Amino acid sequence: MKALFLTRVSRPVSEVPRWIVWLLFIGFISQITFHAYRLNVEPSATPLPHPPSVSAIKIFGMNENVLLSRLIMLWLQSFDNQPGISIPFKQLSYDRVQLWLDRAITLDEKSQYPLLAASRIYAEVSDPARQRQMLEFVYEQFLQDPQRRWPWLAHGVILAKHRLGDTPLALKYAHALADIPDTSHIPAWVLQMEIFILEDMNELDAVRVLTGGLLSSGKITDQHELQFLEKKLQKLSQVE
Repeated sequence: MKALFLTRVSRPVSEVPRWIVWLLFIGFISQITFHAYRLNVEPSATPLPHPPSVSAIKIFGMNENVLLSRLIMLWLQSFDNQPGISIPFKQLSYDRVQLWLDRAITLDEKSQYPLLAASRIYAEVSDPARQRQMLEFVYEQFLQDPQRRWPWLAHGVILAKHRLGDTPLALKYAHALADIPDTSHIPAWVLQMEIFILEDMNELDAVRVLTGGLLSSGKITDQHELQFLEKKLQKLSQVE
C-alpha cells in the first residue's frame, strides 16, 4: 500500500485579511482591560490599563504597525466613555495616557494623530500638572522629528503662555522652534514666536539681536514679513 501524506500549505501573515487583525487587536485590548480590573454591578470608572510592550503589540498584531497605531488611538480616545459613566480626561492616569501615546508614535512615526491628541485634547484639561506633562511629551517628541512635528509644539507655545501663564516655558518651546535647521516649509510666524515672547518680557536687547539675525538668515522670504521685521528693528533701535 502506498502511504498517503497530507501536506499543509502555509500562508504568509501578510495574506491574513485586515479585518481579522482588527478583531484580534480589539480582543487583545479588551482582555487587558477585563483581566486587569473586576467589573462591578454598579457603573464605576475602570482605570486606564498599562499598555503592553511594543514588541508584544507587534507580535499580536502581526506587524500591521500603521493599523495598530490607529487602533490604539481610537481605543484610547474612546476610553473615557464607559458603560453607564463618562470619565473626565483629568481623572485619567496621564502617565499611562502618555505611554499609550508613545506606543502609537513608536508603531507609526509618521502619524500626527498622537501628538494632535496630546496637544489639542489631553493638554486642554483644566489641570496645570497634566497640561505640563502633555506639553513636555510633545516637546520631547518634537525634538526627534522637528520637520514634521512643529505644529504641535507651536500650539504648545500658545498654551504655555496663555493657559499656564508660564512665559519661560513658552520661550523654551519657541526657541526650539526657531532652531529648526530647515525652515523652508515652516510659516514665518512660527519662527517669530520667540521674538514676540521676549518682547513681552521686555528683553529688548535680545529682541534686537534675534530680529536682526532672522533678517540676515534668509529664513524669511515673504516681502511683507521682511518689511514688518525691518520696521520692528528700526523701532527697537530708537528705544533705549
